[in-house]
Amino acid sequence: MTKSPTLAALLLATGALLAVAPAAQAADPTTMRAVGNFSSNRKHVEGIERPFFDALSDKSGVKLQVNYNPMDVVGVKADEALRLIRSGAFDVMSVQIGQASRDDPFFEGLDLIGVSTDMAQLRKAVDAYREAFDQRLQKKFNAKVLTLWPFGPQVFYCNTPIKSLDDLKGLKVRSFTPSMAALIQHLGATPVTLQFSEVYPALQRGVANCGVTSPTSGNSGKWPEVTTHFLPLSVSGSVQGHFVNLDYWKKFSPESQAKILAAFKGMEDQMWTLAETANTDAANCNVGKDPCTEGTKFSMTPVEVTPADAAKVKAAVTAVVLPIWKESCNRIDPGCTQTWNETVGEAAGYKID
Repeated sequence: MTKSPTLAALLLATGALLAVAPAAQAADPTTMRAVGNFSSNRKHVEGIERPFFDALSDKSGVKLQVNYNPMDVVGVKADEALRLIRSGAFDVMSVQIGQASRDDPFFEGLDLIGVSTDMAQLRKAVDAYREAFDQRLQKKFNAKVLTLWPFGPQVFYCNTPIKSLDDLKGLKVRSFTPSMAALIQHLGATPVTLQFSEVYPALQRGVANCGVTSPTSGNSGKWPEVTTHFLPLSVSGSVQGHFVNLDYWKKFSPESQAKILAAFKGMEDQMWTLAETANTDAANCNVGKDPCTEGTKFSMTPVEVTPADAAKVKAAVTAVVLPIWKESCNRIDPGCTQTWNETVGEAAGYKID
């Protein structure tokens, strides 16, 4: 018996539909395992991150059940985050760029110590480096950038009297990035690498004499309880990011990806606003000055920021920060310096020879 042309065509069409059915039926992921910042950074965690992830499904229009926890709740250290997001242990993670640079120095090019010392300068640097940063992250670490934002100006808390940067000589100063360690050594101090959660007891026990963090983070982390002198000289912005595992990300449709990116852009904007506004209040609170409306009021001794100290930081950029970073980054990528010069360097007015 011979099949009619109509029947044969119908069977072929049915087979074709069955063949593509799995692709047509593929759906976006319905869950997201997200790891945020450390709980002690309450303004970031409770003020922005947790409300954002709780509302992500409604805000983006992509149906997602998000399981969000701060980093310390899941027992993760900051320097482990990049490797964990690469492996797919979590879907989305908050990553401290300075810590990530220990896995690849290219990333620290975004916020090298002394290069971008105010938020306006830093935003230009981040915007200039973002595309190269994201491509590097995707290629080498199986992850994609969702946000890039700063904690705010990184300043000095000390538990011993100081009047200027010169007084750091001989002291042990908490560091959390390679270029920060270079600056501290250049000033005659000894860098002590510590996670944020380790700094309070280190200052309390004398393991460190000084620590560097933002006014907001230091205030919420109660550093003024174990320090006495506050030098609000900004040396960087401590850029953070939210990254998504690339395998997980690719499971979303292009439409859903666009919606999720738009939602995260909203959170990024909130984080920038926090960095630009809340740190003034926190700095006031640290030294017992009004207005102090958001933080805890302490009575630290304020140390005046002088042009001489600002000049010392700028001098360190060309003397040690850029040369040391050039050596470490070019060792793994000969094009590293050129990329930086064409992006951050151009935006900030520096050039690595």
